[in-house]
Amino acid sequence: MDPKLLELLVCPVTKGPLDYVREKDELMSRSARLAYPVRDGIPILIESEARAVTEEELATLPPRTPRV
Repeated sequence: MDPKLLELLVCPVTKGPLDYVREKDELMSRSARLAYPVRDGIPILIESEARAVTEEELATLPPRTPRV
């Protein structure tokens, strides 16, 4: 996932930042507790396409680096 693109994308539900999870090819919203799929390099930012994220999955995410 292009880091520049990731800086521009936000969760469609909360308008908060997204984290790219390479192993699952998903964009995860910590605040909405949703994971959006990335298919063929295209983020699918539709709430009905997202899956719920468990507390365990959220705990495995590294701390977010503050944006400058």
